[in-house]
Formats: sequence, structure tokens, C-alpha cells
Amino acid sequence: MNTLIPVAIVLFALSAAATGADFDAADYHDKSCTRCHDENVYTRQDRRIQSYPKLEAQVARCDANLGTKLFPDDLQQLTDYLNESYYHFSR
Repeated sequence: MNTLIPVAIVLFALSAAATGADFDAADYHDKSCTRCHDENVYTRQDRRIQSYPKLEAQVARCDANLGTKLFPDDLQQLTDYLNESYYHFSR
């Protein structure tokens, strides 16, 4: 019983670290997303993405196509970053 508490604390700390708490959406975008396309894809007149749900779906597609396997929270942060920086959709 006495060893369960320290083990639980360590497991909790490891799971918290694995959730992507250090994820920086802007940095990730600058290093990863711009390898495939530049920022014009977000600002062009005929852009395909016309709503927040479609933006979420596109970010998930990019993640799947590239096999980066971002955590769901990281995908959400990246979607929010793109929305706040370029799209300005209401949620």
C-alpha cells in the first residue's frame, strides 16, 4: 500500500508530460506546416476552408497524411492557432 502512492504520482507525472503540455502551435506550424505550403494557402481568395469544423478536419487530415500522430490536444492547439492567426472563424 505504501508503494502505491509514489507509483501513482510517478505515473501521473509521466502521463501529464506525455499529453503535449509543451506543445507550441506557432513553432510547430513554422517548422512543419510550412514545409508543404506557405501562408498564402490561408489567405487566398478561393481558399477551401470556410468554417471552423472544416479547419479542424483539414488539420486532422494533414496530421494523418504526414503520419505525425499529434495528440488530440495538440491538434486542437494547432487548429486554434491557425484560426486565431489567419481564419478568424467563430466556433
